[in-house]
Amino acid sequence: MPYQKEDIIKKIGSNIRSCRKDKQISIEKLALEAGLDYSQICRIERGIINTSVYQLYLISKTLDVPIITFFTEI
Repeated sequence: MPYQKEDIIKKIGSNIRSCRKDKQISIEKLALEAGLDYSQICRIERGIINTSVYQLYLISKTLDVPIITFFTEI
């Protein structure tokens, strides 16, 4: 059965959080270096907002991981 939209958004956020923690980068540093708001990163990681592809790109470049990493286990 395919995932629901909310499940996908939460999984992407969880994957971003895992990558960030693996790299030992704070939310503050990620937000600053990616040019995004701290609260926006928090909402993305918690799966509260559906972010844009461009913002995923900025986050992936800042974390130095392929963007596809955020879509694992979906």
